[in-house]
Amino acid sequence: MESGNSTMVTEFILLGLTQSQDAQIVVFVLVSIFYLIILPGNFLIILTIKSDPGLAAPLYFFLGNLAFLDASYSFIVAPRMLVDFFSEKKVISYSCCITQLFFLHFLGTGEMFSCGHGL
Repeated sequence: MESGNSTMVTEFILLGLTQSQDAQIVVFVLVSIFYLIILPGNFLIILTIKSDPGLAAPLYFFLGNLAFLDASYSFIVAPRMLVDFFSEKKVISYSCCITQLFFLHFLGTGEMFSCGHGL
């Protein structure tokens, strides 16, 4: 006799921040603006640090790493969220969710160790 739950999760339903279409448009515009500011800003920091030989101090090395991690966070979360604002069926598969969660934790751990908080 089997007593455990044998159901398997294949996808998650994303309810979102709001059900109002007008609010979704406002949030979409805000997230898009921040996404379009964050990415070039972080890449500009990285490019400046790499191109100027006077910025070879450890402070700038860690600043460049943090800019890279911040840009990576944006690549993981924002595109999926922007797509889901206008999709009819807001679902994410189990494997995509676990992959996204893995990279968020991986980058979070990298940030923790690069800032010295993990020591």
